[in-house]
Amino acid sequence: MKAQQTKDTVISSHPLSSSADDNRIMSVKHSVIRKDIQPFVLWLAWLLALTLTIDYLLHYTQTLWVEQYMGIFGTCLIVLSFSYSLRKKKIITFGKIKTFLRAHEYLAWTGALMVLAHGGIHFNAILPWAAAAAMLVAVISGLVGKYLLKQSTDTLSKRKDELAKSGLSSEEIEKKIFWEALAVNAMKKWKSVHKPITIIFAASAALHILIIFLFWRWN
Repeated sequence: MKAQQTKDTVISSHPLSSSADDNRIMSVKHSVIRKDIQPFVLWLAWLLALTLTIDYLLHYTQTLWVEQYMGIFGTCLIVLSFSYSLRKKKIITFGKIKTFLRAHEYLAWTGALMVLAHGGIHFNAILPWAAAAAMLVAVISGLVGKYLLKQSTDTLSKRKDELAKSGLSSEEIEKKIFWEALAVNAMKKWKSVHKPITIIFAASAALHILIIFLFWRWN
């Protein structure tokens, strides 16, 4: 028994044991950035890349007329996604809130893709630029609030627990998670722009739609 205790003491004090602990700590370093923020940025890049691909295919096949209807259909999907807000405020009383939230995310994402493809890369007026830019910011801020912030907060909490278990003091933990905590705080502030930017998007989109219908070639 004494020999086993001596062996354990030697192993725990061996430099390789300390190195293993350091590697375990390093494995979770910047986990918020690597686990949550980087995939989120790649997801947005994929959205924009898909938009450009659709725009290119429409130009290549000379079916740009489809863009007009994609704008209408995409806008309808975005409007339909606001049913989540109605459910959350209990204006709609049926269905689970989680179901409405999931539908809100998918409808808003698909609608955003269609509206961006509708605008294409050749905007020729300020209003479409404003509507598309406001919509993109609204989608990003909404996703930051509903997905990225929650995920990053959970990851940061787990990282604190890992560092605490490694024997670090509170001050040392705060130093190690400084940049991650800063990123999470920035996301909390970014979330606050979601509602006002959504209102701006709705107003600019409504004006754009009104102008389109006024000058639509109904023949």
